[in-house]
Amino acid sequence: MLLTSRDRLSTHKTGLSALKSVIVFALAGASLLHAQKPESRPAVLKTPFGTTEIGVLSGAAYRIDIPNDWNHSLIVYYHGYATQGVTFHLAERLESRQIPLFDRHYAIAQSAYSQPGWALPQAYPETEQLRRYFTKAYGQPHETYVAGESMGGALTMITLELNPKPYLGGLDLCGAVGATSESFERRFAWRAAFDFYFPGLMPPLVPTPADYINSIAMHEKIMAALRANPEAAEEMRALTGLHTDAGLASGISYFTFVIGDMQRRAGGNPFDNRNYIYTGTNPASSASDYALNDGVRRYAADPKAKEYLFRHYTPNGHLAKPMLALHTIYDPLVPATTLSAYDHLVMAAGFEQNLVQKYVHREGHCVIAPEEIGRAFDELVRWTHQGPRPTPGLLR
Repeated sequence: MLLTSRDRLSTHKTGLSALKSVIVFALAGASLLHAQKPESRPAVLKTPFGTTEIGVLSGAAYRIDIPNDWNHSLIVYYHGYATQGVTFHLAERLESRQIPLFDRHYAIAQSAYSQPGWALPQAYPETEQLRRYFTKAYGQPHETYVAGESMGGALTMITLELNPKPYLGGLDLCGAVGATSESFERRFAWRAAFDFYFPGLMPPLVPTPADYINSIAMHEKIMAALRANPEAAEEMRALTGLHTDAGLASGISYFTFVIGDMQRRAGGNPFDNRNYIYTGTNPASSASDYALNDGVRRYAADPKAKEYLFRHYTPNGHLAKPMLALHTIYDPLVPATTLSAYDHLVMAAGFEQNLVQKYVHREGHCVIAPEEIGRAFDELVRWTHQGPRPTPGLLR
């Protein structure tokens, strides 16, 4: 295929964004590598099942769990998006998604990150620092894997692109993989469309108020508006692909929160829907699409804020180690199709042999059973041990 000058410019800009992402994350990691001692004496609890250590590294709480029958291998685990800071307590068990990994005799190390929200700039270097601390405290693991859920799936992708050497492979669970700009701008465009159908119901979109809360009260307020205007509700569901009014209400309320989070992180509005063409509001007629595109409010991004969005993070597709991705068929927050664009990027970079997408017959975000996580991880381990590459498709 012959590239036009515009195509070359677009490819050049995308490459620059990915390169800047690599540089920024590398520098962030380098700035923390000297600080590998906990800020205070860690708390340690020994149980009939294993040892748990909780401490703080460079302002980020961490938790390490080592089973009594430890196989001397490690799983570095990234948690997902959190609206409030994550805390660890010695008396609490591991989360259900982590238990099948622990039961397979692996140690698990996880950072709470020093900030909540879309904390990619903090989570990646702070977790790398934790991995290095683990090695210093407990010895070099025989093998190390990386795993994460939702935003943690994006961090799994980032880790295998930027720092693959310590790892044999990664397990991405319902991950928001791909470019941050694509998923966030889609949510921004949907929220702008919602304002067209239900003007004045939600707080301002730009800037989103800092005190906005994704609350039950807001959910009920949106639900009441959807019930009062079922035709508009139906068009919004068709546009977003969300199955129910309840799912739409939850999505709009949650999307508003994460949009505000990113605006504050970026120091301005990084989102732009001026070139966004809305389609699909009515499968039987384009008239509603015409009305939406003509009437929706268009917003311009702040250039510096948009640059922040591209830095955190635009992938390069250089997936140097195997990654198995597991998703539900219907996910209202991170659509299963999210991985398709990243799959194309990985293929273009020449690493298609290192990415496998599998799914389970379920609806909801990260609604994956512990035993399914265990089976997916077993497939990943066999793959990294010179076994067969897992077959994409249904997890059996």
